[in-house]
Amino acid sequence: MRWWVQTVVQKGSTSRSGRPVGYLIASGAPGFDVAKGFAANGYGAHSPGGYSLAAALVSEVVMTMFFLLVILGSTDKRAPAGLAPIAIGLALTLIHLISIPVTNTSVNPARSTGVAVFVGDWAIGQLWLFWAAPIVGALLGAVTYRFIGGEEG
Repeated sequence: MRWWVQTVVQKGSTSRSGRPVGYLIASGAPGFDVAKGFAANGYGAHSPGGYSLAAALVSEVVMTMFFLLVILGSTDKRAPAGLAPIAIGLALTLIHLISIPVTNTSVNPARSTGVAVFVGDWAIGQLWLFWAAPIVGALLGAVTYRFIGGEEG
């Protein structure tokens, strides 16, 4: 739990300092309106592709689970040293390519919280999913890794 709190505090403060810059860039586009989302995570009418709550939930849980599997596997003492950043970066790229059309991709509650606070209204109302799904996905990933990546002996 301490890790989650620390991540939100650290990433949230980084997001706050970066948000004005992002806002300045985005507001240069004709018709820009922060209420339309500003890349906030969402489902239903606020999903980029109009995906349902169930689709968003499954997407975020599965993407977080696989991300954690890649992180645990690539940083395991049995994995080749020095390749973890490549594996993790490529996995995160793939996760974004798959799930941006579904939810704008969370897999990180701090990322979701920073943008939701900026957008307000509906983004705050849907934020619970982008906390619950990564927690469930992380738990499933940890249990799965313990089963498939556990030391034989």
